[in-house]
Amino acid sequence: MIRYLKTFVTAAETASFSAAGARLGLTQSAVSAQIQRLEDDLGVQLFERTGRAVSLSDDGRRLLAQAQGVIAGYQAMRGDAGAQGGLAALAPIHVGAILTVQLGLLPGAVQRWTALGAMPHLNIVPGMSVQLLAQLDAKELDLAVMIRPRIGVPADMKWLTLMHEPYVAIAPKGTRGDVADWASALPFVRYNRRSYGGDLVDRYLRRHRLWVREGVELDEPEVILRMVRAGLGWSIVPATLIGLPVDAKASGAPVRSAPRGRSANEPDNVAKAAKAASGVQVLPLSGAPLTRELGVLVRQSALKRAPVGTLMKCLSDEADSQG
Repeated sequence: MIRYLKTFVTAAETASFSAAGARLGLTQSAVSAQIQRLEDDLGVQLFERTGRAVSLSDDGRRLLAQAQGVIAGYQAMRGDAGAQGGLAALAPIHVGAILTVQLGLLPGAVQRWTALGAMPHLNIVPGMSVQLLAQLDAKELDLAVMIRPRIGVPADMKWLTLMHEPYVAIAPKGTRGDVADWASALPFVRYNRRSYGGDLVDRYLRRHRLWVREGVELDEPEVILRMVRAGLGWSIVPATLIGLPVDAKASGAPVRSAPRGRSANEPDNVAKAAKAASGVQVLPLSGAPLTRELGVLVRQSALKRAPVGTLMKCLSDEADSQG
């Protein structure tokens, strides 16, 4: 109906249906049809028609100012909506992240993000994967970098895989024997069974009939690494994001597989692996590879914001650089 009001005002200003059509990009018959529709809807005659000439009727003159006011109000509403849309584009992006992602993946991804220039503020929210899923479901987060949920991806969300992170066994430096020997001789510093990543470890132990001496149970692999380094027991942890060598010989010497597109002996990778492995003995796990799938779980509605897609690209590029 706004379109018809604009046609009415233009016809009143030009005193001609053909001139109004030329200004609006309509044929004369289209202008005439719109005016007729508006007159029928309002129940009044807006114009006096004499041959090809038209002039405002008494009702037309009375309603012209109201029509102009309605059009002005509508344009103001559109302007406000556009301004709000602009503000929405710059609104903070709420990003959930497990601790190993905060330590191992986010710094590089945020560096890539910052290099792009003026982008929305990032609000990083820590938590376990199960907690982050609940916060996504409650619309408290836009996206979360986490372990893939065992229950599958909810219909109103999208999953982007970043990496499959392998697990390794670790024990205090100088510990002899294989994983079975460690299990019988040392307390087990357990990756929390209530977390997605810890549940994978628990399934591995059951599948391989490894009975452990329970010690401490906690959620963060980085903290577990420090406890093992302090001599509190042995553990099974995901390796990549805390810098442990993915392939390690029985001697515990770091032998790292090369990330995609990068050299296996690149200095920064070797130094990182050597630093993380200092103070611990590292062994690969027997049997089928044990990995956890890390990725981005994002609400479909959040994907409508272009900066969210840009952030996901930064995360993906950083994951590729780490292998």
